[in-house]
Amino acid sequence: MSVSPATATAAAASAPAAPRRRAWGWAAIAGFLVVVGAAGAALSGIGDWAQRDALDPDGAGPEGTRALAELLREGGVEVAVVRERAAALDALDARPSTLVTADSPLLSDDSLTELFSEATDVVLIDPRARAVDLLLPGATAGGYGTGEPVEPGCALGDAQRSGAVVPGRLLTPPAGSTADACYPDGDGYGLLSSARGSGRVSILDARGVLTNEVLAEDGNAALGMNLLGRLPHVVWYVPGDGDADFSPDATLGELTPGWVTPVLALLALTAAAAALARRRLGPLVVERLPVTVRLTETMEGRARLYARGRDHGHAADALRMGATTRWARLLGLGTAAGAHDVADAVAGILGLPREGVRGVLVDRTPQTDAELMQISDALRDIEAALEAATRSNGHDT
Repeated sequence: MSVSPATATAAAASAPAAPRRRAWGWAAIAGFLVVVGAAGAALSGIGDWAQRDALDPDGAGPEGTRALAELLREGGVEVAVVRERAAALDALDARPSTLVTADSPLLSDDSLTELFSEATDVVLIDPRARAVDLLLPGATAGGYGTGEPVEPGCALGDAQRSGAVVPGRLLTPPAGSTADACYPDGDGYGLLSSARGSGRVSILDARGVLTNEVLAEDGNAALGMNLLGRLPHVVWYVPGDGDADFSPDATLGELTPGWVTPVLALLALTAAAAALARRRLGPLVVERLPVTVRLTETMEGRARLYARGRDHGHAADALRMGATTRWARLLGLGTAAGAHDVADAVAGILGLPREGVRGVLVDRTPQTDAELMQISDALRDIEAALEAATRSNGHDT
C-alpha cells in the first residue's frame, strides 16, 4: 500500500507533538505544586511574624521594642535577646541580670516561676492574670486606663524621674502589700514595683508605653531606661515554639488549622488525576485556591486551651485582647486607645448600651464555662456587627 507525501508529512509532524504536550502537562503540575507550597509557607509565616513583632526587641514595626533595646545598648547596658528557655536560664545564672519577658501561653506556671527566681530583677511587660499572680502573689490585672497621661503619684524613684505616661492595662497591688503602686488611673495603677531580695520586680503594660510607636512620647523612654537599665546586663526572653510545655491534652488534629486537610486532599486528588488521565486529558489549567487563614486562629486556639484547663479569666483575657486590637483597627483608633475607649466607640457606632459593651470587653469576670462562652459569643456578635457597620459606612462615603 502506498502512502501519499502529504500523509507522511502530517504523521511526521504529529509524532513529537504528544510528548511535548505530556512534558508541558507535567511542567504545569510541578509549577502548581511549587506555587501552592510557597503560598502555604507564606501564610504560615504571617502569624509568626505578627506574633514576633509585638513587644519583640528585634521588631522594627510599630508594636516592636527594638528602639528601647538600642537605647539600652547605647547607655552601656548589655542586652541579650534569647528565644529559648534553656538559654535564658543559662544567661541569668551567669551573673546578676534583669529578666525582661511577657506572659506566654507556651510556658507552664513552673517554667515561669523558675525563670523569675533565677533573675535578680524582673520586668514583666505583658501583664496577664497568671504571670502577675506568680510574680507578685495577690496582685491582679484587669481593665484599662483612660488614655490620658498620668503623673507617677508614688515614691518610686525610677517613676518620679521619668514623669507622666499613659497607663495601659491596670494593676491592683496585693492587700497590705508594701509594693510601690504608680500611675494611678481609675481603680488601678499602671505600674507595680516591689523589692525582692537584692533585686526588684516590676509589672507594667508595655504596649502603650515602650513600643517603637510611642517610646518618644511623654516619659516613656525614661521609664523604660530606668526600669530595665538598673543592672548592666539584660536578658530579654522571647519564648519560642520549642519552649512549649503546656498540657498535651490537645490532639494534633485540634492544633492543625482547618485548611490543611482540604489542601492536602486536593493536592493528592490532583496528582492522582494527572497520573491516571495521561493523554486522555487536555492541557492543564492552573487555578488559584481560595485558601484563607484567619490571623486570630492562634489566639482563639490558646483561649480554648485555657478554657480546657479551667483558667476562665486567662481565656477571657486572650479573647478580649485580640478583640480590642481588631476593633480599634476597624475604628481607626491608635494603639494607645484603652479598652474603655474602644468599648465606648463601639457602643456609639452600634447604638448599644455602653455599660453592656464594657462588661463584655473589660469588666465581666467569667467563673464558669458557660459564662466564658457567653463572653466569647458576645465578642463575636459585636465584631460581626461592627464589621458590617464599618463596611456600610465606607460604602456610604
